[in-house]
Amino acid sequence: MSNIVYIATSLNGYIADKDGNLDWLHRIPNPEQSDFGWSEFMSGIDGLVMGRTTFETVLGFDCDWPYTKPVFVLSNTMKEIPDSHKDKASLVSGALSEIRKHLNEQGFKNLYIGGGKTVQSFLSEDLIDELIITQIPVLLGGGAKLFGDLEYRQQFELVKSEVLINAMVKSHFKRVR
Repeated sequence: MSNIVYIATSLNGYIADKDGNLDWLHRIPNPEQSDFGWSEFMSGIDGLVMGRTTFETVLGFDCDWPYTKPVFVLSNTMKEIPDSHKDKASLVSGALSEIRKHLNEQGFKNLYIGGGKTVQSFLSEDLIDELIITQIPVLLGGGAKLFGDLEYRQQFELVKSEVLINAMVKSHFKRVR
């Protein structure tokens, strides 16, 4: 069982700019239309857990629903999933350890954890097993940080690091327990 973060950040650790925009993620030319390992990563995932803000952001993308795996939207305020996506996502709420246990019991063993606040919440409860972070060579003037404060140190080991299209660095870390 693994809870895995797969995300991109600016050099200074932001996942969105001050206005919540993500356009800076696509400023590097990608003439071969590489997915940078996304498909391979997703093939090992059973389901996704994301926060309400991330879910609403994805709903606003100008594309078809990008996920083929079940999506669980973590929210204590959202009352229901929009009708257009009820067959693609479901709401979950409560203690993260209980949500994880419940999803694992349903057969969801490898979960992709997405969204800044959700990642921070899982980290604060020491529920992240792997981090796959791609650094984009831009410094943002502020915005949503990937990491927040933690009560105690968490040690990760580098599994591998690779340069993508001679412009970005993707690093894979595993939690040392």
